[in-house]
Order: sequence, then structure tokens, then C-alpha cells
Amino acid sequence: MRPILLKGHERPLTFLKYNRDGDLLFSCAKDHTPTVWYASNGERLGTYRGHNGAVWCCDVSRDSTRLVTSSADQTVKLWDCETGVLLDTFYFDAPARAVSFSEGDKMVVISTDPFMEKQSAIHVKMINSDRSLQSSEDVLTITGPQGRINRVMWGPLNKTIISAGEDATIRIWDAETGKCLIESDPETGHQKVITSMAKSADGSHFITGSQDKSAKLWDIRTLTVLKTYTTERPVNAAAISPLLDHVVIGGGQEASQVTMTSTRAGKFEAKFFHKIFEEEIGGVKGHFGPINALAFNPDGRSFSSGGEDGYVRVHFFDADYYHIKV
Repeated sequence: MRPILLKGHERPLTFLKYNRDGDLLFSCAKDHTPTVWYASNGERLGTYRGHNGAVWCCDVSRDSTRLVTSSADQTVKLWDCETGVLLDTFYFDAPARAVSFSEGDKMVVISTDPFMEKQSAIHVKMINSDRSLQSSEDVLTITGPQGRINRVMWGPLNKTIISAGEDATIRIWDAETGKCLIESDPETGHQKVITSMAKSADGSHFITGSQDKSAKLWDIRTLTVLKTYTTERPVNAAAISPLLDHVVIGGGQEASQVTMTSTRAGKFEAKFFHKIFEEEIGGVKGHFGPINALAFNPDGRSFSSGGEDGYVRVHFFDADYYHIKV
């Protein structure tokens, strides 16, 4: 399984996202320039230039015409995917952390960090196909969670918004009123910062990764914990295979806490677990530093990982991967 190594970022990776067709891969890093690649051969298509800070997250519309990116420079930018032209900028008074298109791409949900005297917040903006009618006003603003909100995404049929972050609690909010409907149970849920959140292909459940060295599978409507996958290291990223009953988990200690001896041991691998049986079935090594981002191609035949080392690695599965016996 020789990976394709994508060298295009000078700083640690923060987020990876495939488009729905699986032919494009978008990467975000702390170096201010989101980049798009051909997923099949790793060729760089182009970069989106305009941010002045680390880019934390991105999302791409269903038809791959629009890209939205959130950055530490306190802006969220909307781009034309194909040309790289900047279509719109939303300004905030705090760093913008997570971003996600709604079903149908008419709305975008954004989380902003606690900053100066301001607490963290979730913002919903309408995206108008006619740029002259684009409004910068929030349709909905939600505040409440303590600490940073690391991930936000839409629930089924855009009726709810799901958030998770530093307070280790997942919340489901009503997308119209902003009322908190359900909170995750502190007993069965995560005990430390939730770092990542990714939906299954059918949208019925999602996976979260946390610094408590575990990843959990949740029902998207009830927040019931379905499965728990435990590792020896903090989890920075997790993704669900759209093809097989597998999940992939990646992470590692902060680069500042790693001694030289443990780095040589190459502990920075993407670990595969059986989704149902919660057993580890394999691992893919390669990064020289913690893995910060993971994504499965929508066809389930490859996955990519982004690390603290500034590299994106695209792995295509061997034939025997499809016949792993647990």
C-alpha cells in the first residue's frame, strides 16, 4: 500500500475533505492556503489565496462548485471551487473554527472561538446563489457551551445542528430556535476535549475523536453511544468507511510532549478498527508527527491522512484489505 505523498503545505495539516464524487481532495493547514488535489494521482490542482491565518476547516458543496473555509484570521471565505475566485467573506470578531454546508448547500454553520471577552458561538448564514443579494447577517446565533467548539455539523434534514468541543459534551440544537435539545451523557460520553467529528455515509450515525484516547460512535438522533474504540494516544481525527464496517482513527501526543525516543518508534499511525466488534484490525504508519486529519474517499477504496509534519498521504487499499477476517 504505497501512499502518494502530497507536498504542498509548509505547516501542520488541520483538515481534509473529499468532494462527493471523490475525485477531489481539499486540504487545510496552518499555512493560510487551502489546497485542492486530484484524489486519484495526488496532482495539485491549485490553491485558494486570501486568508491571513491558519485555516482550521473547510467544506465543499454537493456539486463541487463552492468551497467554504474558516480561519484564525476571524473570517470565513466562500470560493469558486474551479477558478479559486473569492466569492464572499464573512467577518467575525473571533477566530472561526469549524464550518459545514447544510443539505442542499443553502446554509452554512460556523463556530467561532472564545476570544477576548467573547464566548464561543455557533452562527448560521444563508448562502445566496445571487451574490448581490448575499447577506452577512446571522440567521441564527447560538451561545452556551464553555470553551472552544471544535466541530459543528448539520443533523438530518437540516432540522438540527450538532456541536462538540473543549467541554467534552456533544449537543444537538434546534436549527430554527437555537434551543439545546439533547446533551451527551457525561458518564458514557467523552471525558476530555473532543477534537473531531465525522458523519457516516448514510448520515444515521457519526464518530468523534477525543483527547481521552478514545473514539466513539453515536446515533445522530438520540446521542446514544453505539461503540467505543480505545487507543493509547489522544485521538485527533476519526473517519467511518463508506464501504466496509471499518473506522480509522489517528492522533498522537502534541509535538511538544514527544521525546526523541518515542518518535523513532513511529507511533503516529492511522489505526483501523472493526466498526461493530470494536477490535483493532490494522494500522498504517508513515507520518513523522501526530495525525491531525483523516478522510475516507466516498468510494471507500482509499483514504488520506494529514499530519503535524505538513504532509498529506493518500493510501489506496490493496486487494487483501477487502477480505480482512476479524
